Amino acid sequence: MLKSLHKRTQVRRRTSARGFSLIELLIVVAIILIIAAIAIPNFLQAKISANQAAAVESVRTITTASEVYSTTWGNGFPPSLAALGGLVPATCNGAVLIDNLIASAPNAKSGYTFMYTPQGPPVTSPPAGCTAGYEADIVTAVPLSIYSGTDSYCADEPGVIHFNTLGTAIAGPAACDALPALQ
Repeated sequence: MLKSLHKRTQVRRRTSARGFSLIELLIVVAIILIIAAIAIPNFLQAKISANQAAAVESVRTITTASEVYSTTWGNGFPPSLAALGGLVPATCNGAVLIDNLIASAPNAKSGYTFMYTPQGPPVTSPPAGCTAGYEADIVTAVPLSIYSGTDSYCADEPGVIHFNTLGTAIAGPAACDALPALQ
């Protein structure tokens, strides 16, 4: 009798220490995959929204920096995006007004490429040692891919930011002004 009781205890120990069955593991994996399928698209959309907000703020920063450059150096608008960056001490060829990540090639940050295009004729008599500035400018931001953003943005010297829902490059000031303004 004692032997049969001992055998039953051993059998119970073996069956209780078996672990998970294959079906139980497959169910857990399926639940994890369902949760991931729900969460990943929301994560990607949140990342795109964050990149677009950062691009708008960078366009606003570049536009403001361009105005500051114009009033500080008396050289019109800067000749290039690189003239807004640079290292301390500030000069008219390196004004230290924007992040060097945007000011230097490939002029990309947060999934967007930024372009600065001077407009109109150059300033006829720039300050000594300065590259001639221009009478106007346009700043554009274009997404690097559909996973980094869906809209492109632009602004010219009045500082109004416009957007293009196609995410394509914006040709010039007239094309920029024809787009809807960001509210």
